Amino acid sequence: MGVRSFEHIGLIVEDLEAMAGFLEMLGFHRGEKARVGGPWADRVNGLTGTDVEMVFLTAPDGSGAIELSQFLRPESPASVGDLPSNTLGLRHLAYRVDDVEGVLAQVRAAGYDTMAELVNYEDVWLVCYVRGPEGLIIELGQRLDD
Repeated sequence: MGVRSFEHIGLIVEDLEAMAGFLEMLGFHRGEKARVGGPWADRVNGLTGTDVEMVFLTAPDGSGAIELSQFLRPESPASVGDLPSNTLGLRHLAYRVDDVEGVLAQVRAAGYDTMAELVNYEDVWLVCYVRGPEGLIIELGQRLDD
């Protein structure tokens, strides 16, 4: 027995709507917003007075979801800001796209941009990092040999 499959990744955010909107712009499918809290949430989170608004956004191919949670209570600690891509810990989420330049046009129209360059990696991938709301880094990759 062990891990069976990937289910979702959870992100704690300051602005639920901004982050959900960013992910929707990238093509994720948004579920219904929910509000959770109470004794069970306190026990699983190791907190007291838990009150959370949350929403799941699923990748278009159904390969897993991102759970966005905004803690209304207790208040979350301050964010550490836009850390560089070599900071220890979870640094980015990676997604395959069909037209990376088309997605980048949408990203830029929404007021975001790449962290550095769009790079051709060995004529196999076009790849770049995009920084979204609250410092979230999304890697976008387009296979060139499909």
